[in-house]
Amino acid sequence: MHADVVIIGSGVGGSAVAYQLAGTGAKVLVIERGEHLPREMQNWDAEAVFGQLRYRTRDTWVNGQDQRYRPGQYYFVGGHTKFFGAAMFRFREADFEELRHEEGVSPAWPISYRELEPYYEQAESLFGVRGAAGQDPTEPHRAHDYTHGPIPDEPVIARLREKLRDQGLHPFFMPASVDFGNGGKCVRCGTCDAFPCRIDAKGDAEICLLRPAVKKGGVSLLTGAKVTRLLTDATGKRICSAIAETRNETIEITADTFVLSAGAINSATLLLASANKNYPKGLANSSDAVGRFYMNHNCTAVLGIDPRSVNETRFPKTLSLNDFYFGGKHDSWPLGNIQMLGKIRAPMLRGALPWVPSKFLDYLSRHSIDLYAMSEDLPSPDSRVEVTSWGQIKLTWRRTNLKPHMRLVDRTKQLLKQAGYPLVVSRRFGDDTPSHQCGTVRFGNDPKSAPLDPFCKAYDHDNLYVVDASFFPSSAAVNPALTVAAQALRVGEHLGRMLACGNLSVPRVGGG
Repeated sequence: MHADVVIIGSGVGGSAVAYQLAGTGAKVLVIERGEHLPREMQNWDAEAVFGQLRYRTRDTWVNGQDQRYRPGQYYFVGGHTKFFGAAMFRFREADFEELRHEEGVSPAWPISYRELEPYYEQAESLFGVRGAAGQDPTEPHRAHDYTHGPIPDEPVIARLREKLRDQGLHPFFMPASVDFGNGGKCVRCGTCDAFPCRIDAKGDAEICLLRPAVKKGGVSLLTGAKVTRLLTDATGKRICSAIAETRNETIEITADTFVLSAGAINSATLLLASANKNYPKGLANSSDAVGRFYMNHNCTAVLGIDPRSVNETRFPKTLSLNDFYFGGKHDSWPLGNIQMLGKIRAPMLRGALPWVPSKFLDYLSRHSIDLYAMSEDLPSPDSRVEVTSWGQIKLTWRRTNLKPHMRLVDRTKQLLKQAGYPLVVSRRFGDDTPSHQCGTVRFGNDPKSAPLDPFCKAYDHDNLYVVDASFFPSSAAVNPALTVAAQALRVGEHLGRMLACGNLSVPRVGGG
């Protein structure tokens, strides 16, 4: 099996590159280890999704203490966007620059916001992002307003918005990729964030990028094939094939160019597992940075509970707050972002509070309004992905920046109490929820410290690109999906130009 371009992974990064290469004349093969997510009633069943973990991988990893656990990973066509909360934020302009935090430094990116801004706009268009410009005090420059207006608040959220304004804050409509409004598919099912959408109303990578790419032509999809190793030529400078395991056999797939988009943890794992005599520490790893600098945001759920009223909100993710993002008058240091969580339900709480009676959890969920406090996780070489001697993923996360995060959580609790919620509780997300995983194969201008160049090409190899959130040198404090999409569209356009110039048509050589 041979293609001009092989893309490993069908999430945001891989599907965006495929979209840009579709119709160019290149033969593009997208390889996905999972299958298409089944369309079934359990898609909207909280007990099935959270109680039974119906869609979560059955793989196990080990943490830094060598304890085995089942991570919150999902392997389907479209990647983790099949389960994401549809949040589509641009990074702030200062997020691309060196930014000092209380516990360290967030490093500068090798590209600027200005370079990525056109691709942000393209990504918002492809994902049908709904929002309203001019409300967020930290909003970066935009050439144009959103094409689609924001999803309106339901009554409980609208009241919270007014209460926050009364406190002198600047709540804004959260940018979201949802097919909402006249003629839209969204029916406000009440199960969106962390659920798969049974009616394709949530804008995920499969719907917004991969399906259109296949329709444009030149792009094909191979499912149920897990790539376990990349092979190089005798010099080690070129990737010549990918070895993949299917249900029935082991296959070898050759290509002129390889794009690795398996997610920050699995992309790093594959590079490390592909070590050879030329690259004994793993492919693309002359810098010894592959697998290091893992980041995942510091995230805490904050629930305001009012026994006097039931929260019947169906789609709560319409509000966000960035007044504390850079600290400003509120703090000496950047704190982060606050946004709505999807509506909490009893099965979601049971995993975190297994000793609490189910009836009480159901009561809490019916009377709560649910916020999500998120702070930047700073890069550390000690936070890393490794492959054990028996081939298992080992993820060691040395959390950083927790002091300002806890102050953000405290402020979130205070604003809920001032908004009229007499009881406020919080719960930090654990290591087993790598929803915003990033940073393990970062890009930069210096090959001594970064595996990738500013177009995400590996410095060590002539025909290998890594395009998912692993390229992030910092995590910022907003959701990563739109930034992954924007950079992937930029890289895909770059590859398309190279293809047009004939630079991707390099004769194949023997494997090694």
